[in-house]
Amino acid sequence: MVRNPERRTALVDAAIEVLARDGARGLTFRAVDTAAAVPNGTASNYFSSRDDLLSQVTDRVHQCIAPDPDEVAEVMAAPPSRALVVELMHWINRRVTENRTGYLAMLELRLEATRRPELQAELTRVMRESLDENLRFHLEGGLPGDRTAVMLMYLAMTGLMVEQLTLPGVVPAEGTDELVSALVDRATGPERE
Repeated sequence: MVRNPERRTALVDAAIEVLARDGARGLTFRAVDTAAAVPNGTASNYFSSRDDLLSQVTDRVHQCIAPDPDEVAEVMAAPPSRALVVELMHWINRRVTENRTGYLAMLELRLEATRRPELQAELTRVMRESLDENLRFHLEGGLPGDRTAVMLMYLAMTGLMVEQLTLPGVVPAEGTDELVSALVDRATGPERE
């Protein structure tokens, strides 16, 4: 069968929508076909198994939620400072709100990975590479805070994302800006002059 790369991408994007909306249990080839508005059986022609589909969703969702390199360059044009770190954390928080589907799909992948060792290995690899890149970006960019501070911010922001995506009433939206600023202040320590 001839493989159409655009159709494959459309199917994976539809799978992300299904995963975010219906969870891992709802992610079937038929549900993907329906979401992509293609004939039944199309997804099964493009993916050898559900595990193959999940693997491709892992790669694609990470591409979809990754920041645009031009936007990163624009933000990083400012001198390294605590204010810049605060802005970067606010930016991450806004990105979660703007791409709710992608981040919900990522949460579903994380949960499904607890039951699928191969997916866990793949997702761990992808997330570890992303975390290593974030650490490198922060430290090489001369931003305030050491490796431990970056890890603390990563873990705190991940927790905030989970709350906002799953139980938005737990942490009121109007209080997140102050929490993020306090997080950066406490994680990076006293401002140096």
